[in-house]
Amino acid sequence: MSELLELTGIGKSFGAFQALSDVSLSLREGEMLGLIGPNGAGKTTLFNIITGFLKPDSGQVRYDGAAIDRLSPGQRVARGLVRSFQKPMVFPALSLRENIAMALRQHAGQGLRWPGGAAKRAADAKAEQLLARSGLTRRGEERMADLSYGEQRMADLLMALALEPRLLLLDEPTAGLSQQEAERLLGLVRQLEARTTVMLVAHDIDIVFGHCDRVAVLHLGRMLRCDTPAAVRADAEVQAAYLGSLAA
Repeated sequence: MSELLELTGIGKSFGAFQALSDVSLSLREGEMLGLIGPNGAGKTTLFNIITGFLKPDSGQVRYDGAAIDRLSPGQRVARGLVRSFQKPMVFPALSLRENIAMALRQHAGQGLRWPGGAAKRAADAKAEQLLARSGLTRRGEERMADLSYGEQRMADLLMALALEPRLLLLDEPTAGLSQQEAERLLGLVRQLEARTTVMLVAHDIDIVFGHCDRVAVLHLGRMLRCDTPAAVRADAEVQAAYLGSLAA
């Protein structure tokens, strides 16, 4: 597999606080990589740097072989680098189908307008396809505000998938979900793995070790280990810094 994302020597400070220090990491085409670590380890800061919401103080971000440090978040999305956030980013007054169709129209360059005719029919049809794959077709006409939290998280994922990501970064997508809801959400992501590369941040170790091809561990802003789930789980330094505290 070729490298789709390459981070080299990433550093970021907020005043006297060193959030990230000399972080290097690569993500291969078609894999799912889990990013774990204690609260404050720098996971969300790293996500924000990859997606252009923050500029690194040092180091470089390369995507699909080219440096993207000067690209805005929107320009990165246009190249297929898409992320979710820790809270669902939805329009609560619109239906589930309308939210997905809105994301589709935005991806097609139609902004957040509500066009009629062929453009609306095409977006609605593709939204129905995504709903069918997620098992939420029967909820398509429900207002987002009336859906359960788990359904809203699934809707947020569907809106991200509507942007046709080549690289999808998921920030705590299973937080607040039941085990069954979490497995259902990650199952949908796995369906798309052949054409979508995924980086997943989650505190649920069973989810990360059960679904990811490799696991990267951040601790105090530094990369401790990036390897297979089995190798990371057996690493004494990782156990001391993070996994041991979870088992305690």
